[in-house]
Amino acid sequence: MRSREATTGRTVVVVLDHGDDFYTALTQACTDNGIRQGYIPMFIAGFAAADLVGTCEQLEDPQAPVWSKVHLTNVEALGGGTLAWDDASDSAAPHIHVTVGLKAHSATGHTSHLLGATVQSLTEMIIVEITEPQMHRQRQADLYDVPLLQFGSIQAEPW
Repeated sequence: MRSREATTGRTVVVVLDHGDDFYTALTQACTDNGIRQGYIPMFIAGFAAADLVGTCEQLEDPQAPVWSKVHLTNVEALGGGTLAWDDASDSAAPHIHVTVGLKAHSATGHTSHLLGATVQSLTEMIIVEITEPQMHRQRQADLYDVPLLQFGSIQAEPW
């Protein structure tokens, strides 16, 4: 377990418009507002299409991450996540999870990691900037190479 007291900065309200690519627009909002790290306590969205982590196949290793996706269309979404700085892309790297309901199927629900989405009508979001500590993601080789949230300066990979 790791924890650090966080110092918050600004709170920014973001509206993504109809047809926007979710991650492209979120990255642009972070760039426009100079946000390097923070959290999204909640957002509401309509998505014309969304890709979530998921599978219908039996998992060979149930503890390993699932990298395949489920494609959904015409959904309402509620989500949240964190933003940590990615030195490789020189931008804020979001980690977003959503719960979505399929509008045409009695709002049948799916919950998982959001891989990508196209906004339908709108997305309304609040971003809370974190000024301290520094937050970044570092891949953990002994845990399926999953990029985990870290605090402080980036440490060299243990080879």
